[in-house]
Amino acid sequence: MHVSCRLLAELRLPQDNAGMEVLWAPWRMEYVGGAAAEPQGCIFCDHPAAPEPEHRARLVLTAGADTAVLLNKYPYNNGHLLVVPRRHARWPDELSDAEAAALQGALWGAIALVRAVLRPDGLNVGMNLGRAAGAGIDAHLHWHVVPRWSGDVNFMPVVGQAKVMPEHVAATYDRLHAGLAALRADPGTRGGAGAATATNAGAGASGDGDR
Repeated sequence: MHVSCRLLAELRLPQDNAGMEVLWAPWRMEYVGGAAAEPQGCIFCDHPAAPEPEHRARLVLTAGADTAVLLNKYPYNNGHLLVVPRRHARWPDELSDAEAAALQGALWGAIALVRAVLRPDGLNVGMNLGRAAGAGIDAHLHWHVVPRWSGDVNFMPVVGQAKVMPEHVAATYDRLHAGLAALRADPGTRGGAGAATATNAGAGASGDGDR
């Protein structure tokens, strides 16, 4: 038997992914090593409320009156967005009709932005409500928009229990932020009208594992 085949034959694949780690190289070691402090307060309330010059450091793409869109600091894939209502709410039925409509518009806009800028092969879009359902931050509801590419799940997560991110989260932020500005300027481009919704759903727009 060829040596590589023999090695693969001797591997014992994990029975579940409970031990899965998403590894950055090397900037994610702050999280993997447990050095990152637990955030105080609610990041989905506090980060969008920060002054606009702080938005990049806080990974806030848009912050309107009713909704905000943030980049996940510890993403499943590059471009993993979080779409949130500005008002602190745990459950969707706590939102007013207007807030729910604004949140839906911001979600469609976030999807359009990711499709236009990152051009993924697909998307995972969903919401985890409550700790039992997997929510890392369960006190403030939020949508996940996760870009997917064919082959983005390979032998690394399965055999090595590690996932490699090809782009720094700050670089992804800059690409999406620049793409958002371009789409605002020309809403007739692919996804432009929808992406504009992400910033205009709440008016007064400016340019997280769950975080």
